[in-house]
Amino acid sequence: MSRGAGVTESSDDHNASSEEKDCPSPNLDTSKDSKSVEDSSSESNSESDSDNEEPETEKTNGELAQSSTEEASTQEFIKIQPHCEHCNTENKHNERVTPRLLSRGQFLLKVDMEGVYECTETGLIFEVNRKVDIKYCVLSWSKYADLVVKPWAVGGPLFDVKCDPASLTSIQFPHSLCLGYQDANMTFKVFHVKSSGATLEYTVDHSPTHVKWHVTSLSPVGPVIQSEKTVYHHGAVVLYKVIDHNPSLSFRVYVATNNESFIKDISKSVKHSSKKFMKIDKPPVCHKLLQNGKKYRLVCEPGADITPEEIEFVDGSLLKLKSYIEVYLEQPVEFKLLLVETDSEEIVWKAILRECDWVQHEESRSVSKTRSSGKRRNTSSTLPEEAVYDKRRKQVDTSNGAATPLTDAQLITLAGKLGKDWIKIGLVNLGLDITVIDAVREKKEDATICKFRMLKSWQEKEQSNATVQNLYNCLENISEVQDVLEGLLQAM
Repeated sequence: MSRGAGVTESSDDHNASSEEKDCPSPNLDTSKDSKSVEDSSSESNSESDSDNEEPETEKTNGELAQSSTEEASTQEFIKIQPHCEHCNTENKHNERVTPRLLSRGQFLLKVDMEGVYECTETGLIFEVNRKVDIKYCVLSWSKYADLVVKPWAVGGPLFDVKCDPASLTSIQFPHSLCLGYQDANMTFKVFHVKSSGATLEYTVDHSPTHVKWHVTSLSPVGPVIQSEKTVYHHGAVVLYKVIDHNPSLSFRVYVATNNESFIKDISKSVKHSSKKFMKIDKPPVCHKLLQNGKKYRLVCEPGADITPEEIEFVDGSLLKLKSYIEVYLEQPVEFKLLLVETDSEEIVWKAILRECDWVQHEESRSVSKTRSSGKRRNTSSTLPEEAVYDKRRKQVDTSNGAATPLTDAQLITLAGKLGKDWIKIGLVNLGLDITVIDAVREKKEDATICKFRMLKSWQEKEQSNATVQNLYNCLENISEVQDVLEGLLQAM
């Protein structure tokens, strides 16, 4: 990979991070004391707008807003903080807080007083000296690849942080490294991208999980490392399956570091592929540390076509194109995948994949397509379900309920009536995509609120067709809500 002029070092511990449409100048400030008091909002805004182009609509319990499918794909984090036998993790007494989720994977954390707060979603730890609102998101390292010059390497996720810098005393960044083998041989710095370029700034301290930095100014920031010896990473394996009409199975297997920037890049790469994919939810944690330069091979039981047969692991955080292993099986059978270290034959990661891991998603997609095309398809369709749906559409046009939109109050009442099968109802009856359901569930809100968000998603999908009569038709076999819907129709 080509490298630019690089970053200027300001001390032994220093690194910078940022993901923007317009990359800052590759000039790196190497002054030892780079405590610039530049306005963070202007730097930070320019850095993150390219990854967060949509308006920053807050999605909170009170507002009951629904995340779009596209948002769900961009905020796909794998929060892996496994216990490592080589890392002597200390007991932390930080107050753990859950931020609000904004649009495009951004977070908003509101704190009312000074203290030390750890974000449950990203692992960031903020030390604040007053009441403050902090907005932040995960960025990609690849846009700044030319600024991270050897011997420096990525040490953890890159973040864009926005708030009044005077309110923040320090930030602790999570890192993806195992320090058990070589803590004394490793140097950390904070990579800090400013309007004038990028700098490497001093760190205050580091632990088995975090790198601490005194805030100078705010903009894209993240940890980098320099090590005299081999670097060991806590790793993850991320699986995606190709969605098509073939009976065969095709998967992408990504071997990654436990780095949210890396995971986000993988999600973007899959999303922008010419093929359609679904994420397979399997435990991602590697049981053995990943080592730079080590060779690994993927094994499938029973056998499958695997390309490439062997990989040499490198941290691909700086690479725009993320490498993966392709697995192809002619028949949809249950199978086991194992990632094995070539030299030692030790198993690094393993998972069993069953047909139920992907069948429900593909069936829901088929139903969703049927729903969306029902108005245009000829009623002579060979699918009875589509024919019934077309009839419903015609009946809606002749009823008073056809022109009556549903209110939020009515939707929340219906949400309270739905039972534990609400996810199946959303997929099969309402024709929602599984990614929409996943986005709702990721919020981990009250069950009634989740059901409301699901109904709200259906309303947004159907737009002018989101009427009482149409919902009644869709849920005609759901007994728990029929009384409510019939009551609404009779009241018209």
